[in-house]
Amino acid sequence: MRLFNLRFSEVSSVFWDRRAPNLEDLAMQPIRDSIELGFTDAVGGADSLFKRMRALPYYPELFTIAFGDGNITETRIRLALAQYLRSLISRDSRFDRALAATGGTNTRVAFPDFTPSENRGKSLFMDVRRDGGQQCFECHVGPTFTMGANAQSNGLDADETRIFRVPSLKNVATSRQFMHDGRFSTLEEVVEFYNSGVQNSPSLDRRMMQTEGVPRRLRMTTSDKAALVAFLKTLTDNSTPFETRFRSPFRPR
Repeated sequence: MRLFNLRFSEVSSVFWDRRAPNLEDLAMQPIRDSIELGFTDAVGGADSLFKRMRALPYYPELFTIAFGDGNITETRIRLALAQYLRSLISRDSRFDRALAATGGTNTRVAFPDFTPSENRGKSLFMDVRRDGGQQCFECHVGPTFTMGANAQSNGLDADETRIFRVPSLKNVATSRQFMHDGRFSTLEEVVEFYNSGVQNSPSLDRRMMQTEGVPRRLRMTTSDKAALVAFLKTLTDNSTPFETRFRSPFRPR
């Protein structure tokens, strides 16, 4: 799952199934998970990790820089990892630069740096239906493109009751699988799903219904579907992931 712009999300719960109430709670779960880092009770739990870290020369030094002394505790690890995740802010995509060039507030004007197809896709994403748009922004809230707090299920499967966690759409074009189970491998498949494949379910967001119990069909043209994909690709940020501050602290800068 992409991690950009977590701090701006209106949904505080994290992991795809929203099992962690916040980023601090998320931080320790992979550490204790037998499939991920493996510090389970059978090997001494997280305490065995803390002992290893205390025995290394650099971790106490890093904790001293962050907290004032070298004491390594679970509380401090939770705080540090959560704050790191909040620092992953995408702000240098073509969309960001074009929005800034127009004053930074009006997403509905044509962006000079965009192709006609990209501007058309932006209109489909940002405009309300009465103006010819598809109102994607209602759930994917710009300019951070994080999920709105009141968003419900997207109708991926009939009879679905779970409401999944959705990451920011920033850098969505760099993903190789989409949806919580990775069933789609291209943005074109994703757009076609929203165009014609939404299923009815108890948790389906009402904004994705035509009428009660009937999923909305967007009926976009081929060119409009391509335009929406073109716009989503403008959300790619090729510079932020490579900023100096995100480099490993263990190698020379």
